[in-house]
Amino acid sequence: MSFFNLFKQSDINQGIQDFRNASDALLLDVRSPQEYREGHIPGSENVPLQVIDKLPSVVQNRDKELFVYCYSGARSREAVKVLRQLGYSQVHNIGGIAAYSGKVER
Repeated sequence: MSFFNLFKQSDINQGIQDFRNASDALLLDVRSPQEYREGHIPGSENVPLQVIDKLPSVVQNRDKELFVYCYSGARSREAVKVLRQLGYSQVHNIGGIAAYSGKVER
């Protein structure tokens, strides 16, 4: 990874397309339950960053493809780091819903 990749923003719209093209993947919203209720991407599951370490009790398959987002991309970056430490091998930080141009559910 180059130094400049540290500052590259994820494209959440492309990430959602990749999620939809993946088979048996999971879309995780790591924002707070309140933020999730205010609007989330259809098909996402709310697993707040504060409890992301509990995911193995729900998703035992460490090879399951996970697409992770938050509001701006900062919390999702942290969640991806934790999930990789927990042994998940296919984890993608797709960025923040603030840049999302699709439909949201309330």
